Amino acid sequence: MRRELAMLTRDFRQYVQALEGPGRDEGRRPETAESRPPAVPLKSLDELCEEAQSCVRCGLCKTRRNVVFGEGNPNADIMFIGEAPGRDEDLQGRPFVGRAGQLLTKIIEAIGLTREEVFIGNVLKCRPPGNRDPEPEESAACMPYLEKQIALIQPKIICALGRISGQLLLASRGRSLASMRGNVYDWGPDGKVKLIVTYHPAACLRNLQYKRPVWEDMKRLRDEYRAMGGAI
Repeated sequence: MRRELAMLTRDFRQYVQALEGPGRDEGRRPETAESRPPAVPLKSLDELCEEAQSCVRCGLCKTRRNVVFGEGNPNADIMFIGEAPGRDEDLQGRPFVGRAGQLLTKIIEAIGLTREEVFIGNVLKCRPPGNRDPEPEESAACMPYLEKQIALIQPKIICALGRISGQLLLASRGRSLASMRGNVYDWGPDGKVKLIVTYHPAACLRNLQYKRPVWEDMKRLRDEYRAMGGAI
């Protein structure tokens, strides 16, 4: 188990190193033989989901009720990625099904899309006890699943929901959400995916003042998608 976690941590470090960089290009870095993660044959989303159901890469496998792999259009142009499942998601095995999920559905519909047209998931596929922040080894164990999901879906835009998701996707642990939002990042080893960071819907439920910034971010996402030829 320790050896497996060590290997996963090494691969995760190689992966995030390929995403680091300053300013608008923060998610971009030229790909080299040294920075490129080891090539792994991609499975279908269904096969990857089946693999995740029996995952024991970290201690969350002992406390989860269900693996929450994600759901939506397997060819989606837009992905919404939170940090981890909550209580309702753990019970149902589906992402964003509680009150925060209902708000996310309304947000998606407000920009002219439906849940079925996008893909919704989390960095972690298992709920941390008490909805605590993920531990570094938990994030490292789960990141390869998200990396493969993104590679299979090939989205044009990723919207990171919340501080933890934004930090992990931008490889910027310690940054505040306020410092990450308001920008459109050229993300990924080739910089072809646009990344936008905004507040998690759960934060909007706790603090109503976040709803306006979220709407500003969603309009930015909509404008980026339209500029790519997206019909919304």
